[in-house]
Amino acid sequence: MFSSLMPQRKEFYELLAAHSDRVVAGANATLRLVNSLGLGSQDTAALVSEVNTNEKSADKIKAELITLLHKSFTTPINRDQIHTLTIELDNVVNALQDVANAVGMYSIKESTPEARELASLGADACMRLNRAVMALPHKNRNDETINLCKEIDAIESQADRVQRKAIGQLFEGACTIWWAMKMREFYSLQEDVLDRCEDAAKTIEEILIENT
Repeated sequence: MFSSLMPQRKEFYELLAAHSDRVVAGANATLRLVNSLGLGSQDTAALVSEVNTNEKSADKIKAELITLLHKSFTTPINRDQIHTLTIELDNVVNALQDVANAVGMYSIKESTPEARELASLGADACMRLNRAVMALPHKNRNDETINLCKEIDAIESQADRVQRKAIGQLFEGACTIWWAMKMREFYSLQEDVLDRCEDAAKTIEEILIENT
């Protein structure tokens, strides 16, 4: 019975890695969704459904990890930090879901260069977040992990600049007020994905600092 309270270290890391895999899958589906708008090359509804499916899968992993935390006597790293990272990974997937669902909610039929760039930056940040989570158990990869977190921070800063430029262009051009309002909200949802990635990256950095 006591052994059941002391899971192998790898169980926590495997669940975190699985969770971050869902982040990447959701981000890639969101990227394909945004890039396909107006082209008629892919089924928009199917891509939105793919993002939602990944979010549901991430929820199950989150629940499994939190359950493991509650029943475990020991954890490989700080218990609160594991919980925080789990929630922050879930926040990324939720933010991706918000972007995907906004396509239908705001009836966005066409994409813009800025929307496609933000989606690409989101996918890049999520890929680096996944790599950082995968490297987390390996102390000999700490430098690599720190660099990945710094890259995520740089990508988020770049996304901020893209968002500001995109919103400025909306109100300088000849588009309708309705289009400007809904695209401003859409850009904000896209940038929120980067913010959530940055939050998770900061937690990973804190974990490394405390466990070095």
